[in-house]
Amino acid sequence: MSLRSPGRVAYVNARLLDPASGLDQTGALLADGEHIVEVHPGAFTAPEDAEIIDCQGACLAPGLVDMRVQLREPGEEHKESMRSAGQAAVAGGITSMVCLPNTNPPMDDEATLEFVARRARLAGLAKVYCYGACTKGLRGEDLAELGIMAEAGALAFTDGVKAIANAQMMRRVLAYAATFDLLVMQHPEEPTLAGGVMNAGDLATRMGLSGIPREAEIILLERDLRLVAMTGGRYHAAHISTGESVALIRRAKDQGLRVSCDTAPFYFALNELAVGDYRTFAKLSPPLRGESDRRAIIEGLKDGVIDAIASDHSPQDQDTKRLPFAQAAFGAVGLETLLSISLELHHNGHLSLLEVLKRLTVAPAGLLGLDAGRLRPGGKADLLVFDPYRAGKVDATRFLSKSKNSPFDDRPVQGRVLRTVVDGRTVFPANG
Repeated sequence: MSLRSPGRVAYVNARLLDPASGLDQTGALLADGEHIVEVHPGAFTAPEDAEIIDCQGACLAPGLVDMRVQLREPGEEHKESMRSAGQAAVAGGITSMVCLPNTNPPMDDEATLEFVARRARLAGLAKVYCYGACTKGLRGEDLAELGIMAEAGALAFTDGVKAIANAQMMRRVLAYAATFDLLVMQHPEEPTLAGGVMNAGDLATRMGLSGIPREAEIILLERDLRLVAMTGGRYHAAHISTGESVALIRRAKDQGLRVSCDTAPFYFALNELAVGDYRTFAKLSPPLRGESDRRAIIEGLKDGVIDAIASDHSPQDQDTKRLPFAQAAFGAVGLETLLSISLELHHNGHLSLLEVLKRLTVAPAGLLGLDAGRLRPGGKADLLVFDPYRAGKVDATRFLSKSKNSPFDDRPVQGRVLRTVVDGRTVFPANG
């Protein structure tokens, strides 16, 4: 793939959508090389030397910023590689993604971070940023070199899919990170309560499966928020899945604590019934919850308590998913369904189109300090052209991701990505 910057490109006849400014108006956008030159609502005359791309009334928005992705490279390239994840991301309208440190070896030092960044640049697709590990080897025992990794480009710190279970260690992480004003992200699930395979309750009992109680998430989140108050740290709860978690985050924000959270489309679009036929593609961590929790997550998105939506992309191969439910791996792919499933919040009347896009663009970018997620002159030309009303059906066999483990397979959706642009270059569709 050529990484040569294009010249001037005018995107005309577009519905301009910028959640950062509230812009929602027909107009045009002019890019020159890697940057946006002009965002022009209303009538527009393109420069004579500009390439013209007619959006034909489709939406033109900032490219999506996905703040929770497992890339699997290095270490498990048979499940996903930098290139396949990049191809899947741009097919889903994602121009920036941030990967968890649970690679092999883990990203707990400067060298591994720099390796991943270099590999991502070579792929030339979606931009890839990294989290650093909070503890060495993700073992929860010894503090990693957060300051050094921050200087090497780590956007925030997390032990990925492992909770920092030891309270004293979490206190040390938060306190040390606070001295550098670094963000700490937690997978809020108390490990000694999380030995099951699906949501605890009547359905798990009927299916003969061991349950993970909602309290596993709630108890650890309550503990962490007290540690945040003690240390003054910055804290982010990943993929929250219960109504009580929403209430806890709301109260912490009201108290002035520096806390934020995200959720994933699984937790507002599905409930525990999705595992009813022992569907291992719906075996997730945290598990799909009951209907009341699903509705509470939607309410948390509506009132802004939940700051962002992330794909929680967790590719698993056939060998780890085509097993009895109790033995199958947790996780689902999500890059290529992030936009279409999130748009259900708009189509079902819960959020405006701008509000959905805000949680997918400028909100996660702001949490992580990225200059992304906005349509503004001087900003990077990372763009998404999409039709929010184009009907279709999720077909996992056509995913560009190496893994196909999607609980949304065969789900009717509205919303299709038409074009993805990174640094002014059209990267999807592949032929430009």
